Amino acid sequence: MESSKSASDEGTETASKVEVKQDEFSYLEREFTSELFKLEINNLGIFGIGDFKKMLKSLEIDAAKVKTPHKRDCAFICLKSKEALDEAIKKLTGYVWKGKTLSVKIARPNADPYIKRKNEEQQEDSNKKVKRTVESQTVPLAHLTYDQQLEEKDKEMRKVLTAFGNNLRKLNPSFKLRKDEIPCEFEKIKPSPKIDDYRNKSEFAIGRNSNNEIVVGFRVGSYSDGSVEVGEIAKLPHIPSKVKEAVLKFQDFVRQSKFLPFNPEFNSGHFRQLMVRYSEFSKEIMLVPGMYSNNLTEDDVTELKQSLKDFYSDGEGNLVDVDSLYYQHLGKRETGEMFNPVDHLCGKTHITDVIHGLSFRVSPLAFFQVNTAGAEVLYQSIIDLSEPKENTTVLDICCGTGTIGLCFAKYCKNVVGVEIIPDAIEDAKFNAEQNKINNCKFHVGNSDDYIQSMVKEVVYGTLKKEDLDLVAILDPPRSGLHKKSISAVRSALDLKKIIYVACNPKAAERNWLDLCKPESKTYKGDPFRPKKAIAVDMFPHTSHTELVMLLER
Repeated sequence: MESSKSASDEGTETASKVEVKQDEFSYLEREFTSELFKLEINNLGIFGIGDFKKMLKSLEIDAAKVKTPHKRDCAFICLKSKEALDEAIKKLTGYVWKGKTLSVKIARPNADPYIKRKNEEQQEDSNKKVKRTVESQTVPLAHLTYDQQLEEKDKEMRKVLTAFGNNLRKLNPSFKLRKDEIPCEFEKIKPSPKIDDYRNKSEFAIGRNSNNEIVVGFRVGSYSDGSVEVGEIAKLPHIPSKVKEAVLKFQDFVRQSKFLPFNPEFNSGHFRQLMVRYSEFSKEIMLVPGMYSNNLTEDDVTELKQSLKDFYSDGEGNLVDVDSLYYQHLGKRETGEMFNPVDHLCGKTHITDVIHGLSFRVSPLAFFQVNTAGAEVLYQSIIDLSEPKENTTVLDICCGTGTIGLCFAKYCKNVVGVEIIPDAIEDAKFNAEQNKINNCKFHVGNSDDYIQSMVKEVVYGTLKKEDLDLVAILDPPRSGLHKKSISAVRSALDLKKIIYVACNPKAAERNWLDLCKPESKTYKGDPFRPKKAIAVDMFPHTSHTELVMLLER
């Protein structure tokens, strides 16, 4: 373990030393990385990443990473040891795959993106540099009136839909779309009822500002573009004042602690992030400090947890009235772990919020819309688009704590939800019971595996075919749904209507196109067609917009 003293000296030294060109590959000597054992495989021809991974698996090559450069017939794989590297070279050299003989060579590791960018910045004319601020990084539209913000976002969503229409026109000519035509009806963007202080969850970085002071706030840039600086949040309009108070008090704790902020450049230090959840309804606040624990002993972790409990129970921290306190391990995850684990330290295990008059219990890792007031508008838009009837069954894919499904419950026959986070499903079941809703069922699992069985369960449970009315709500993470999930939706022939909820509409286009492309071996069943889209401003002052799309077949 690196001592606190050496890490502290290192951080101070880094901030104060004269800028000289740094070694972009020095990280290879400081820490283990699979970039040390990297191969370039050539003469692959045209290939799919899925087929390539299957080939590696068939040869019993366990790659830590697989990278495929755009428009090149090669791939890079990173192995876990020198022995694994040598074994992979033997197996792949001269191997014939899809009629082509593969060639293999040891590849150069990637440069550290942070150091690379810092070196590039030193060569640029300093007069041309524009200093980035927390405001410009997190709330770039805050300088506009709210009407102007809505106008900008409405235009942006029209551009997204137009681009989708042009790509869909090429992919599925049977839809007979004109060039630059929005492929569905589009409603004007709906405003958020709450413009300021709306975020009920934020994840703050812990680091140092330009004066080398410890700060809990947001990063001014990203590691890959050469910035590890953290800026303060005092002037940000979307963070509630109580959350700001809690952040400042936690900042005091970090500054007093013998443990240090995490330094991504040297992979040293301990305090990495602080998640804060806040309910405007109940006024409850939950803190989840995220600690880089790989360089801490068990005794260190015990000491750190106890100091957190003491600070918020008997120390300065009790001035903030923290209702729930957790500790999160942000280190290398164990095999099979999908999320960094959390330990409850003191206070309540959950906080409570309200949407559409329903009470929702929220746990630390569960997904819950960050704008509670905006969620009311969003969920009503989803319900209106779905046009549920008395015999409608709603499939809530990526259901989180069950918020969408439970808001649907009074308008339909049944709700069946699936979510990969077990704690979120426990919350969903509790929320159904708490609100006396008995027509909702929730399952823990991967949506890839559950969609087909959920549809079959509903179909077999419906006596008359004419009584079957299925609606699927797809509310995936920002990156969208996996192709397997889209394939499962397409193959569920009894599913005729989908509501796709996109918090990142540009990224969602890939899913939309797969839902709408002509039938193939991968995507069975008739294609869906976009019918109507509604934009909802869930994130005032930022450049983000939620887009809800109705697709039917």
